[in-house]
Amino acid sequence: MSFRLQPAAPARPNRCQLFGPGSRPALFEKMAASAADVINLDLEDSVAPDDKPQARQNIIQAINDIDWGTKHLSVRINGLDTPFWYRDVVEVLEQAGDRIDQIMIPKVGCAADVYAVDALVTAIESAKGRHKRISLEVIIETAAGIAHVEEIAASSPRLQAMSLGAADFAASMGMQTTGIGGTQENYYMLKDGARHWSDPWHWATTAIVAACRTHGVLPVDGPYGDFSDDEGFRAQARRSATLGMVGKWAIHPKQVALSNEVFTPSEAQVREAREILAAMAKAKAEGQGATVYKGRLVDIASIRQAEVIVRQSEMIGG
Repeated sequence: MSFRLQPAAPARPNRCQLFGPGSRPALFEKMAASAADVINLDLEDSVAPDDKPQARQNIIQAINDIDWGTKHLSVRINGLDTPFWYRDVVEVLEQAGDRIDQIMIPKVGCAADVYAVDALVTAIESAKGRHKRISLEVIIETAAGIAHVEEIAASSPRLQAMSLGAADFAASMGMQTTGIGGTQENYYMLKDGARHWSDPWHWATTAIVAACRTHGVLPVDGPYGDFSDDEGFRAQARRSATLGMVGKWAIHPKQVALSNEVFTPSEAQVREAREILAAMAKAKAEGQGATVYKGRLVDIASIRQAEVIVRQSEMIGG
């Protein structure tokens, strides 16, 4: 391990982030009653420009009036290249109560973008005497964002989570696709005349996970656009979970259960992790640095892997 230890990410469930447009307040009560760990009330892409002022007021009222339970409550503001974002931050933080937890910043391209929002949030908190410190989440959805992903992950002590926004990312990269997430028809390899599809988002996912784990930030997979394709959603979520992401967006209520299913360790996974820890504890007591579990070698690295699963299960259960 490096002499400089990697900080731990926030210890809170983030298996599913459910999005809802600020212009559709009729959805808010249903979102609050859902099984999502995080609620994202949206002021950006899902809200038409003429509707944004009213959407802000809808969100402010919802933050103040609705019982959100223990959910992590987030508001996605507009991009810093628009004339809307500063009013989003000012009006929400000046008019909404302390129930809001987080501001989500879209299309972040460099650490300075985060600094700009952080500075404004800090000034409002000081001026209004807000007692609860607002956290930040960023979305990596541009070529600049992925190129500067590590400096973004290290940009602010407020930063708690980072998501991959596949659609805008694909557009920024000039990718020849209109799909949002998932495998892509033309992204394949040939072997003996048969097509084998691979994951075009793999490299961006691993870059985000590495940056997040280095700086104590939660890495989150973004949307899967075809909400009629449950198995496609599961497949992408499982790939993301295997690579180290902690959760995924839901752009339709039916995706909440799918995301929770994938990002909650199964009873079998937890049982095996606990058995590995017990086997290694026995080996350590006998002066051994490794042992055999179900025919395979386990060692100190296996302890770290098993501890990730057990901690995740305990956190979700708690």
